[in-house]
Amino acid sequence: MSTTTITPPKKPVSASTKETFPVLEMTCAACAVSVESMLKAVPGVQSAAVNFANQTALVEYVPQQVTPAQLQATVRSIGYDLVIDKDNSTAIQEQAQEQHYRAIRHRTAWSIALSLPIVVIGMFFMNIPYANWIMMVLATPVVFYFGRTFFINAFKQARHRKANMDTLVALSTGIAWLFSAFNTVYPAFWHQRGLHAHVYFEAAAVVIAFISLGKWLEERAKSNTSSAIKKLIGLQPKTVWQIQPSGALVELPIAQVQVGDLLLVKPGEKIPVDGNVVSGESYVEESMITGEPVPVLKQAGAALFAGTINQQGTLQFKAAKVGADTLLAQIIRLVQEAQGSKAPVQNLVDKIAGIFVPVVIGISMLTFIVWMIAGGDNAFTHALLTSVTVLVIACPCALGLATPTAIMVGVGKGAENNLLIKDAESLERAHQVDAIILDKTGTITEGKPIVTDLKWQGTVRADDAAILHALEQQSEHPLALAVTQHLASRATTLHLHEVKSITGKGITARYQGSLYLAGNKKLLEEAQIPIDTAAADIATHWQQQAKTVIYFAGNGQLLAIIAIADKVKDSSNTAIEKLQRKGIDVYMLTGDNEHTAAAVANQVGITHFQASMMPAGKAAFVQQLQATGKTVAMVGDGINDAQALAQADVSIAMGKGTDIAMDVAKITLITSDLNSVPQALTLSLKTVATIRQNLFWAFIYNIIGIPIAAGILYPFNGFLLDPMIAGAAMALSSVSVVANSLRLKAAKL
Repeated sequence: MSTTTITPPKKPVSASTKETFPVLEMTCAACAVSVESMLKAVPGVQSAAVNFANQTALVEYVPQQVTPAQLQATVRSIGYDLVIDKDNSTAIQEQAQEQHYRAIRHRTAWSIALSLPIVVIGMFFMNIPYANWIMMVLATPVVFYFGRTFFINAFKQARHRKANMDTLVALSTGIAWLFSAFNTVYPAFWHQRGLHAHVYFEAAAVVIAFISLGKWLEERAKSNTSSAIKKLIGLQPKTVWQIQPSGALVELPIAQVQVGDLLLVKPGEKIPVDGNVVSGESYVEESMITGEPVPVLKQAGAALFAGTINQQGTLQFKAAKVGADTLLAQIIRLVQEAQGSKAPVQNLVDKIAGIFVPVVIGISMLTFIVWMIAGGDNAFTHALLTSVTVLVIACPCALGLATPTAIMVGVGKGAENNLLIKDAESLERAHQVDAIILDKTGTITEGKPIVTDLKWQGTVRADDAAILHALEQQSEHPLALAVTQHLASRATTLHLHEVKSITGKGITARYQGSLYLAGNKKLLEEAQIPIDTAAADIATHWQQQAKTVIYFAGNGQLLAIIAIADKVKDSSNTAIEKLQRKGIDVYMLTGDNEHTAAAVANQVGITHFQASMMPAGKAAFVQQLQATGKTVAMVGDGINDAQALAQADVSIAMGKGTDIAMDVAKITLITSDLNSVPQALTLSLKTVATIRQNLFWAFIYNIIGIPIAAGILYPFNGFLLDPMIAGAAMALSSVSVVANSLRLKAAKL
């Protein structure tokens, strides 16, 4: 009798999926931390990264264990929201952001409008009848209605046992209002004890107004920034031309295209999906993929990529990848992931506030207790006065202004020097960069092919240049434009006959009975036109310099050789030298061939370079450097650089580059001068130094002011700090921080 062992089937391993969800209602970096921690705690979620800057959550989860609806419910339970509608997520997020922006603008305008008369009364007309009551009526809506978000956010933080600047604002303004309201309603309490009943309505209202103004300016900057992802999606056409088995041409929505479909793309149209050419010849603009300005010749069997632009000819091609599998879709997805994968950086001031707030509260409570025990006859009066004074003098104005004022001046200084800085994080991080990656085309080079050399051969006739100009005007080759622009001054009206464009070789035509040719060496060889040794040596020398050589011949002999190249910018050498002197490793990445890359790298003094790089390869190279502990800056100008720009620690776009590169990058060079890159790093260093100085002085103010406010001098000389003087000291500390930030304007970059 045999025994059969039955092995139970293995449970299939559940595959995870990654999705990016817009997050609504986040107002600070601590909010992002809260949302992220809640998402990570959901069973089935393998990882979550919430990015406060772009208001998104990148979540990797197992669909069999958790659904997007459950993720949404979890986020909603802590006061935020998650957009799970894939079809309209962008529209929903944009609508919510617009409503949020309008709400902040409304609150800021009213806060300022109501605070101004409070300040005027509090400083100049405090003795008019009912002054305190008027100020209380005006301050109440500022603090508790237009400033309600500070109290709501402080409550959210308290629920998670955290504190940030919102906590400080809510605590100080709330205590100032309550203390002032008590003194307004019941001033006799202090009068009976021989003290004046001071009010601080103006301090509470102005703090709310100023901080609301800062948040409004921040939101306005965000709302003016267009979406890079939206523009990338816009590169894909909505419809395609399908060739049916019968030969009929039908226009279909792109969503209906299947792998294997035979499609047609007309001149000037965008390639709808990835595929391979079946018939036809044309040049295709692939700069979004390769970054190179010269269109690529596409013949039977050549690969096509979605989003690239067909130029002159008509192409029939077979769809190989559609929908989310196309290279363009992969770029879109990877840019989203690279942007969302950056861990939210907790603002330095929020970190300080997390320690500072509990300490201040503790000191205030300790002050009250000590005075109640050792205060004698006026124990309660002194205890209440000193504890409130501690909270007033510790108002977050100086601490809150320390970073944003320096950032605002730094951003303004950048604008004066052709640097458009989009966010504070990049300005703070740029000085830490120790590896910088430069794209070649449009960054190191001009990004536009031009004629660099033109060598006439033998006896030159007066109309040879005009014939060459007329011939190249008839050419479909992308480099022909460089020749016609170079010879624009020689342009005349010539009538060419029997014009023939030979794809991949050049163009021929007859003028006054003679045959003229312009094209590559192969065209001349087929026409049996000799190239002498001297001309061949010149051509070889030019090719070693990464230049493209065009030959011009007529009447059976060589008339001229032309060199065309993407010229290196005049500023590239000096800029790269400055970066290297700072101890920064400089790398060059390009989609161009090895020969051209080596020539350009040698010309500008770069020893580390890689050629034939696709967009994903550039982003992977950034990740490799980051994995070694490098802080990486990426400088680029094209769609092909967008993924690497999103991945880099600091992203810099050239001002003459694509809109998408500028949208993804956090710093844009308004000029094409590469010297602006080392200037940006210097500006970052000086701005961070100013922030540290501001924080130092803000802390010195508190270290000295808080003990005095607590009454530490009373046992020695009977001095108790008046809350009104504490309020003035608070204002003076803010002025000193602002003045120090303004010094940055005079800094040399």
